[in-house]
Amino acid sequence: MNTEQFHELIETLFVGLLNQSEYGEEFAFYTYGPECIHRIGYATNMTPEIIEQAAKKKVDLIVTHHDAWDFVFGMKEECHRLLASHGISHFFVHLPLDYVEFGTCTSLFKAIGIDHVIQKSIESDGRSLPGIGEFEYPISFQELSERVSTVLGETIKSWKNSEKLIKRVGMITGAGNSTKCLRDAHYSECDVYITGEKVLYTIQYAKFIKMNLIVGSHTFTEIFGVRSLVEKMKANYDSLDIIELVEDHVE
Repeated sequence: MNTEQFHELIETLFVGLLNQSEYGEEFAFYTYGPECIHRIGYATNMTPEIIEQAAKKKVDLIVTHHDAWDFVFGMKEECHRLLASHGISHFFVHLPLDYVEFGTCTSLFKAIGIDHVIQKSIESDGRSLPGIGEFEYPISFQELSERVSTVLGETIKSWKNSEKLIKRVGMITGAGNSTKCLRDAHYSECDVYITGEKVLYTIQYAKFIKMNLIVGSHTFTEIFGVRSLVEKMKANYDSLDIIELVEDHVE
């Protein structure tokens, strides 16, 4: 796959979403690597450690959900220096990957065994609305908590705030810690809300409205969407070599 084919494929996969962002730079393709892409490495985050790992594995292109954050002062500049030094390109796609049909929320729904996606996560009035999914047969909160922990491969946090069996699930992967997100899930009659970050107010509000709450990490609630994206690349260009770049459980 060459870079022109890559651009064309991304436009096809995101069916117009790349033109709808109103929140600054939500995707970019930094072309430091070769014109022909043979090996793609993927991760949730862009960090110097990810680039060094990619260089050792002879990756041509790194695909991530997040760019290096501006507020992690100096890290973006260091990442660009390393990408140029190692001759590796980088593509990141943030909000469009949250909202596309195969995106972060929908992919995690699939991973935890949701049977029916009622609504994928969408943007409304400048913020994310939860994806809504249902199990065909309700399960216990304990079973769901254990399932999420196993799927994410990490210890999660969970708060059982009602005795309901879990049928309807609300989810925003990553930073879905806003009480507005919880309220959206509550209004959608969800039995549990799953996300990747929490603050004091998240926990207090979940308890107040008797919403069961499961919190994993920002990184590992969102890796499934990135994996779905690179799998679609592989489906279109079978000669591509796809590898996951390993991130630490630091959150």
